[in-house]
Amino acid sequence: MNIHEYQAKALFEKFGVHVPKGVAAKSAAEFDSALAQLPEGKIVVKSQIHAGGRGKGTFTDGFKGGVKLCQSRAEAKEIAGKMLGNTLVTLQTGPAGRKVQTVYFTGADSIKKEYYLAILLDRATSRPVIVASTEGGMEIEKVAHETPDKIFKVFIDPAYGLADYQVRELCFKLGFNPAEMKNASKLIRQLYTMFWECDASMVEINPLISTPSDEVYPLDAKVSFDDNSLYRHPEITALRDLNEEDPKEIKASEHNLSYIALDGNIACLVNGAGLAMSTMDIIKHYGGNPANFLDVGGGASKEQVMAAFEIILTDPNVKGILVNIFGGIMDCDVIAHGVVAAAKEIGLKLPLVVRLEGNNADAGKATLAASGLTITSGTTMADAAQKIVALVSGK
Repeated sequence: MNIHEYQAKALFEKFGVHVPKGVAAKSAAEFDSALAQLPEGKIVVKSQIHAGGRGKGTFTDGFKGGVKLCQSRAEAKEIAGKMLGNTLVTLQTGPAGRKVQTVYFTGADSIKKEYYLAILLDRATSRPVIVASTEGGMEIEKVAHETPDKIFKVFIDPAYGLADYQVRELCFKLGFNPAEMKNASKLIRQLYTMFWECDASMVEINPLISTPSDEVYPLDAKVSFDDNSLYRHPEITALRDLNEEDPKEIKASEHNLSYIALDGNIACLVNGAGLAMSTMDIIKHYGGNPANFLDVGGGASKEQVMAAFEIILTDPNVKGILVNIFGGIMDCDVIAHGVVAAAKEIGLKLPLVVRLEGNNADAGKATLAASGLTITSGTTMADAAQKIVALVSGK
């Protein structure tokens, strides 16, 4: 789960991290009261969407830049009016862009130097890792490609936690002077505490800045959390912005289904994440394009299967459906009854290929055969994939 910059900075403050004063506004009526809370002078207006590259983005009406430096409150109010309710397109949003429903006003800071700092989970070592660079304000992927020697990593033993020597080593590599080092060390420890205690999957600050008075603090903030841990953090769950999520994915989460929309036209309904990935791969192998990742889990009910079909069919790009089930814990006949019920209720007209294997598969196949519906049976995963690709392509 992702949260907005203004929410991330509010969370930082709860863990003692110093952040520049900022105020969010969700409507034009809130602009004046929000701006009144900031001191006179330069103000930065930031579009709040769950995507990076906002400053280089372009709105669909041609207005450029989702982050703007303004010389006065009046200018900031004018710029915010151009952003709010407009759709911002960045490299991370894709061509559809994201509608800006919140803007964030913050004071402009005197910057001496910009840095990059992130705390992530390293999959190779199964440990938290702090990634930092002296090249802040740039795309970290570009830095990694062009100047990898300027990226520093600190791997943390989760049983021991972040050690003092690791913090000192990182601060030395970043080139902080003694005063900056004191402030940066405190900030890094506070951020790691937040990362660990909140079950975050990523805390990224780009840029982290130092000022002429040797302060060190985040100018931007991106934070995401492990969905599986949210039951422990209702206060974080409350920060979820459903406006930033695909309605299909929201409905899937309500039914405990794992769904991710893709760009293809062959929908997949599969039990198990590994099998779902393999199903998408084999569709691609035979010349098709998967429209989604959809895992109904190891013990899906008839109702969940019906919900899965409803979600699939809200995607106008879907031209065919492949159901690929391997029954271990799953009863294939339960899936079959769900498929039949969903197809009848919805009045399914699209090509449907079903492959059932494993627990009670024969009963499931019999249920499908007796349904009176036009359902193509797949004997193997490869056979099923070839059949749905052929049906969708008309070959």
